[in-house]
Amino acid sequence: MSTFVLVHGGGHGGWCYAKVKGRLEAQGHEVFAPSLSGLAERSNLLAPGIDLETHIADVVGLLRWWDLHDVVLVGHSYGGMVITGVADRAEERVGKLVYLDAANPTNGQSLVDVAGPTIESVRPLGETVDGVELVLLPGPGAGAFYGVTDPDDLAWMDNRLTGHPWRCFEQPLVLKDEAAVAALPHFHIVCESTIATRDPEMIDLARAEARLWSIDTGHDLMITEPEFVANALDEISLRE
Repeated sequence: MSTFVLVHGGGHGGWCYAKVKGRLEAQGHEVFAPSLSGLAERSNLLAPGIDLETHIADVVGLLRWWDLHDVVLVGHSYGGMVITGVADRAEERVGKLVYLDAANPTNGQSLVDVAGPTIESVRPLGETVDGVELVLLPGPGAGAFYGVTDPDDLAWMDNRLTGHPWRCFEQPLVLKDEAAVAALPHFHIVCESTIATRDPEMIDLARAEARLWSIDTGHDLMITEPEFVANALDEISLRE
């Protein structure tokens, strides 16, 4: 069985993987789903200095202190920025990278560079709290922004979403050894609606190597299609 570390996207927390985590654990896997600094149950740590590097350090610290190795590192959305940085900082502890409808950055890119107008559109709707510019603010039905339509799921998300520091999205990712990160096995689980927006060479290669899974659902597919996601991750755990 494998060890999974599931990294959430903007405005979320480890809670968003609850349905997937339970399924993977039932299959015998070890699963960690941390919340990043300033979000969810760690929202009490919100501070002006939180940025992408902070969140990379959060996950690197988890790998170190739990002494985890050969980890299947999964990142959703903004979490793709984080796991790419983690693979660079702790390559010896990472076995595979899984991009769950996630950003796929190269050295020097920020989420703004990768996601463009989509992520920039949320900035005018943000607010500044205690010196921190926050975006993706929670509110009734906010989960609809992530493609969630089920009323029960939306209500569940209403009680858990938190604002995200904008600084995380505009900070460029700095990789010390981009070649080493690229050499790790990469897998992609994506929403069919986003495939056209992704690097065609990357998608073509992933498809040719049978490292691509796609499904017609909303962006928060770990919430809308947890069985599909868990089964794909289980299959990935057996792949080279």
